[in-house]
Amino acid sequence: MLNILLMASVMSGALSGAAPNVIVETDAYRWEGDTIFQSEFKAWAVSPEEIQSTYKGRPGYFMPVEQTWKRRNDLSSYPRLTTGNKLHEAIFNMGLDEMVNAVEPDTTLRTGKEWAGVWTRDVSYSIILSMAALQPEASKISLMKKVNPSGQIIQDTGSGGAWPVSTDRMVWTLAAWEIYKTTGDRKWIEKVYPIVVRSLEKDEKTVFSNKGLVKGETSFIDWREQSYPRWMQTADISQSEAMNTNMMYAAALKAASDMAAVLGKKKESSEWLKKAEALGKIVDDTFWMDDKGYHGMFTYGPDGNILNPRAESLGESLGILYDITPADKQMIASQSFPQTPFGVPIFYPQISDMPSYHNNGLWPFVASFWTLAQAKAGNEDAVLQGIGSVFRPAALFATNKENLNLDNGDFFTELNSSNMLWSLSGNLAITMRILFGIHYEKDGLLISPFVPETLKGVRTLENLDYRGKKINITVEGFGANVKSITLNGRNIKPGEVIAPSSLKSRNEIMVVMDDVRIPEMKVNNVANLKAPLTPVAWFETEGGKSYLRWNPIEYIGSYEVLLNGHKVGTTRTTSWDASAPGVWQVVGISGDGTPSFASQPRDNRLLAVVEMPGEGLSMVSDEISYPATEPSAGYSGQGFVEVSGASSPLEINVTVDEAGDYDLSVIYANGNGPVNTENKAAVRSVAVDGEDAGTLIMPHRGVGNWNDWGESNSLKVSLLPGNHLISISYMPEDENMNIVTNHALIDRLQLRKR
Repeated sequence: MLNILLMASVMSGALSGAAPNVIVETDAYRWEGDTIFQSEFKAWAVSPEEIQSTYKGRPGYFMPVEQTWKRRNDLSSYPRLTTGNKLHEAIFNMGLDEMVNAVEPDTTLRTGKEWAGVWTRDVSYSIILSMAALQPEASKISLMKKVNPSGQIIQDTGSGGAWPVSTDRMVWTLAAWEIYKTTGDRKWIEKVYPIVVRSLEKDEKTVFSNKGLVKGETSFIDWREQSYPRWMQTADISQSEAMNTNMMYAAALKAASDMAAVLGKKKESSEWLKKAEALGKIVDDTFWMDDKGYHGMFTYGPDGNILNPRAESLGESLGILYDITPADKQMIASQSFPQTPFGVPIFYPQISDMPSYHNNGLWPFVASFWTLAQAKAGNEDAVLQGIGSVFRPAALFATNKENLNLDNGDFFTELNSSNMLWSLSGNLAITMRILFGIHYEKDGLLISPFVPETLKGVRTLENLDYRGKKINITVEGFGANVKSITLNGRNIKPGEVIAPSSLKSRNEIMVVMDDVRIPEMKVNNVANLKAPLTPVAWFETEGGKSYLRWNPIEYIGSYEVLLNGHKVGTTRTTSWDASAPGVWQVVGISGDGTPSFASQPRDNRLLAVVEMPGEGLSMVSDEISYPATEPSAGYSGQGFVEVSGASSPLEINVTVDEAGDYDLSVIYANGNGPVNTENKAAVRSVAVDGEDAGTLIMPHRGVGNWNDWGESNSLKVSLLPGNHLISISYMPEDENMNIVTNHALIDRLQLRKR
């Protein structure tokens, strides 16, 4: 049967005009038979346990090119892949081999060859992809390493001091639920559900916007300059709303509902599900772009009124996989989302003045999620390109790299690693979850393969461990639909979930596909486009009038002028009448219609400044002290107030003459950490006349930078004419990820009338 099927594959390729044995081909590379070809380079499988490559990377990079992979670990206890393609078998075995390398002596999962330790998002996305199935105990231990002494999920270090600037820690919940689906361990749910609840309840008080969306940085895309405008401070990022974080969060709320149901907590399960569905609708309503056919990347600017229209692949994938995106839009997004010759970009278009990492990058773990989503959407060509985008670098670089440069497919980027956990997890997931169709459900196992025609044949996955049972799965043919399926010789209905109780200690599952061509869908193949530079804008007064002016951008077609985040006009000049009070910005539009980021906001509203009561020069440490006469200290008035977790509430009396809505913020300094990492963001609750008004976020501004003063996020407060008491205090929900250090200097309070 195998030889007949392989011959049919060759004949089919010849009749269609394609070269025999070509599995996938783009403008950048070709996978033909057991070999990957890219320009003058190639990589091939010597055997299922060895890959050779001729690839030569950029000279001088800190990572050498690895041209050979040979199995080094005993893989006999893991699944064994047999298929008609040696390269496929070798890439799968390399994933298993590097997985064994990643299991540390303490049975945690190492992030990558260059990255020791466990990171919440890295290990969680890896567990979701395949580690829950292949390393369930190491997955459990790794997740529990990411629980803090308060019994809450740890947010990884990130921009400006982690949570609540970075807010994707709830991906831990999805990983914990995936472990339950692969193990059926109820005690595990009893252990993790309280952790999930405590974390969700804290987030509900701090990280949700007035729209009902989760605020904070894009999930995993955590180098702010790699994906946000240069002018955005970490305080600004803390108030933006990221599509992918919200897609993940809606899925996590659904997982919390499922956990509660397992524990018999019907009321809690219903409440979490309602919240999940509500958030999912808000996400789709906020980010979906009808003109593009996919969701935008994040909101930013005044009140989050500006939508960054870039395509973003992780969030789009999660929306499809977890059914956050409505079914009809899943099909549209699958066919509209841009794909470059080397694979799906992290986002598109790229930022033209940023080097490759998240920007201008392909990350195999994201490409794997994207490929899983394309299989769910039924897009055969997108699935093939997705598989190729993961298998090409694995073969050519003889390891599972962390990220690749989208311009040339090389691994020369700002940072990289071999033996990368989430990359190898995605490699393994493609074979297990797509070509064998292994879907772990809460009540059992669903086998539903998706096999592109160029990958038709017979393939077997033996020795798969599932809830203490062993399973061998054989899939024959191609297509999106199962013709027949047998379990230990007994026919079962395609689409039927196999209950664990129906399994023996050893099991044989035989799947025959229907060999019907999958309905054709489009792939939006595009060149790797760079967006225009961000304009730099300022106010100028001329003839008694105020104007917004900006530098000209090369090759620009026009400029859009924004007031309070809304478009008020289009011009080809570099000036606009800005007499009206508000927040002004400008966006450059290239000749092909590609927009830049909006420029830094310029605010011409009246500003009221209130100095802190009892302020003084109290900050004296090994890092810095403030002489009273130092002109460069940057503070105003008589000094500043130092606040820590043990400080008494700050109480500030303000008087306003006019009723209305005001933006309230503070000018602060936080030198407890660098701008791009660590976990000491200062967080404080604000009350106006005893009523909760929201949370002030005061992120890091650089190690020891106590004379670098910046503005916090702003809170919208409604005030009547007269006196008001503003209270700034430390509440339990303000505990940051560091727990010990929650500290900043506050110079003054600011009010702007809307």
